[in-house]
Amino acid sequence: MAVKLRLTRVGSKKNPIYRVVAADTRSPRDGKFIEIVGRYNPQSEPSLIELDEEKVRGWLEKGAQPTDPVAKLLKAKGIE
Repeated sequence: MAVKLRLTRVGSKKNPIYRVVAADTRSPRDGKFIEIVGRYNPQSEPSLIELDEEKVRGWLEKGAQPTDPVAKLLKAKGIE
């Protein structure tokens, strides 16, 4: 099973708020996921990025691959 760290949209219409989740690559964007590892609100000023660093590092050590948007969020928070 391949796992990715990716964004899941949970906000209402025209108000995007995202969760950063660990999910199986075969599941749909807003579908089933394994674990929530953070959240991202691009509409606040400055953008809100909350990540559970311990969980993120754990998933990265297990071989989870972040998507491009999540990789940018990890870089902004200083997580490699």
